[in-house]
Amino acid sequence: MKDSITPYISIGREQHNLSLEDRLKGTNLPAPETDDLVLLMKHRLKTPEGRKIYGQRKARIEPVFGIIKHVMGFRQFLLRGYKAAGGEWNLVCCAYNLKKMHRMFAAA
Repeated sequence: MKDSITPYISIGREQHNLSLEDRLKGTNLPAPETDDLVLLMKHRLKTPEGRKIYGQRKARIEPVFGIIKHVMGFRQFLLRGYKAAGGEWNLVCCAYNLKKMHRMFAAA
């Protein structure tokens, strides 16, 4: 199970646009033969496929958190403890999904 997920996590601040030289050069270098996970992640994020996969977060995940924080006003947990905060997060997610479903069915 652990080996079936390939993470794409930013190591630092990534440059939004590559320079012309970097775009033309490409990154077909083989992965470094090391056990250092940070170096392997840096290499993975420099490959064209890695940049594409990492760039999809802007369309899939980040808007959801932006809507929950900005539109719904959920900025902090009111309850303390792992179980209580998990229940509160589940409630926020249910509210988000109900809001989204209402918008879908109201337009139909």
